[in-house]
Amino acid sequence: MLAEYWPVLLFLVVAGGLGIVLLAIGLLVAPRNPDPEKLSPYECGFEAFEDARMKFDVRYYLIAILFIIFDLEVAFLFPWAVVFDKIGSIALIEMALFLALLVIGFAYVWKKGALEWD
Repeated sequence: MLAEYWPVLLFLVVAGGLGIVLLAIGLLVAPRNPDPEKLSPYECGFEAFEDARMKFDVRYYLIAILFIIFDLEVAFLFPWAVVFDKIGSIALIEMALFLALLVIGFAYVWKKGALEWD
């Protein structure tokens, strides 16, 4: 029975070994002398900082979570739209309920002011 898992074990060993080797090569070969251009603020507008544990504004995380909720949930509409003519009226009611819940959630977030950036 153990022989059946040999390919999985081999895959895990090779993948783990390759990951460790690539990380080690990166640590050995990577340059460690950033110039002033690299340390200047780019698109985000933050000054470069030394500490990776710098506190960010909670609004960034809130906007990211809201994006996941309201934008990626819309991806559920595509499979439904593809088979719309085959699934009948029950699925239409279910999708209307789903969209109503999304709209209610969006209205709640808007009313609470989570989308304001003042």
